[in-house]
Amino acid sequence: MDATNLDLERRQDDLRAAGVEIVVGSMIDFAGVARGKTVPLERLGSFVTAGMGASPSWNVFCIDDAIAFTEKLGVVGDLRLHIDPAALCVVAPGVAWGPGEFTEQDGTASPLNTRGLLRRVGADLAADGYQALVGCEVEFALIPGDGSFEGPWQAYGVGAIMGETVRDFARALVVNAAAVGLPLEQIHAEYGRRQVEIALGPTDPVRAADNVVLARLLIGRAAEACGLRASFSPLASVQANAANGAHAHFSFTDYRDRPVFSGGDGPHGITAAGGSAIAGVLRRLPEFIGCYAGSVLSPHRLLPGHWSGAHLCWGLENREAAVRFCAATAGNPRGASTELKVIDPSANPYLALAAMLWSAHEGIRDGLALPAEVGRNPSAHGAPVEVLVPEQSVIIEALAASSAAVTFAGPDAIEALLAVRRHEVTAYAQASAEELAERFRFTWSI
Repeated sequence: MDATNLDLERRQDDLRAAGVEIVVGSMIDFAGVARGKTVPLERLGSFVTAGMGASPSWNVFCIDDAIAFTEKLGVVGDLRLHIDPAALCVVAPGVAWGPGEFTEQDGTASPLNTRGLLRRVGADLAADGYQALVGCEVEFALIPGDGSFEGPWQAYGVGAIMGETVRDFARALVVNAAAVGLPLEQIHAEYGRRQVEIALGPTDPVRAADNVVLARLLIGRAAEACGLRASFSPLASVQANAANGAHAHFSFTDYRDRPVFSGGDGPHGITAAGGSAIAGVLRRLPEFIGCYAGSVLSPHRLLPGHWSGAHLCWGLENREAAVRFCAATAGNPRGASTELKVIDPSANPYLALAAMLWSAHEGIRDGLALPAEVGRNPSAHGAPVEVLVPEQSVIIEALAASSAAVTFAGPDAIEALLAVRRHEVTAYAQASAEELAERFRFTWSI
């Protein structure tokens, strides 16, 4: 028996001892929805090695479960979904979960595998001497069984968290996160009614995206145990002002293990490479919004005055800027980082982080100059600051025209993303924000 099979048997024995009976493997499609396969624990080895079959059309499933067939993605063919045994963890009584990746039938890499894409982007950075760390934020609305957003709630309020149901939810989430090693750093009530945010600690890019999926799983189970449902929709409710983001912080160190966002001669200690990284993200942002916030609900969140990063600029602790810079200070013990605020939960987190890091890397390679900082509310700035277009059709066609998007993600992945989002444009162009929030409130829940 080779070492791989022996390790799998040991892992299976450990899971059996933990009471696991079934194993769920998931992927995130281009609409941002989690889909997957479930097997008995005894089939873990097959799930890892041979993989479970899945139609290529999984990649063009839409938020309403329509299928946006393309010339390449139709009724013919098959992919294999392989689970990552190193990332397996127990997420509910008797249930283990792990992230999956698509391969072709012959075992070769699939161009539709966004987890693999993110790994390659990280490897390309490492080849140039840069190590990336990423930490994500997860916003969601906790909704009682009756669907009501009413009841006492204060934005960022202690009272909101200390209410019995939400308090029990928070306790359960902390316990469950600790049990699986999810780096949960904080929980607080957000601005919207019944809206909560958690922050996840920094780690390597692939694990950071895995952690977003794992967090949604654990949030869903903790909410369920408390008689609640968790909504990760970019617009959970119009009346409750519950618009959820999925911000991502990133930092780089160079080949000498020196941070690129501190210790330099630029503003707030930013080095030349750090400035180029920020410039790269900003340069590609108008083309890549479709990777970050491309759903039919996204434009209802990505608006000035919503702290969603609707302005194409950067600034120190500027929550209205698309890129918020966090300097290395006593109040930021993990060191300096850059936050991309436009990402929302309807994005595929693997694709979104890959686009962000690729853009930053491209900026470093091209030696871009750091643009002038915007240090005030961009809406009130002396010189008008460009506002990112809050219209889905414009966002998607900008992505379609982007040669850079094809360069970083490949034509097949971009074609799939465009197909599912164009379906949304066609099917829901006349729908109101209220109708969209109601229909797709739980589309991105797990």
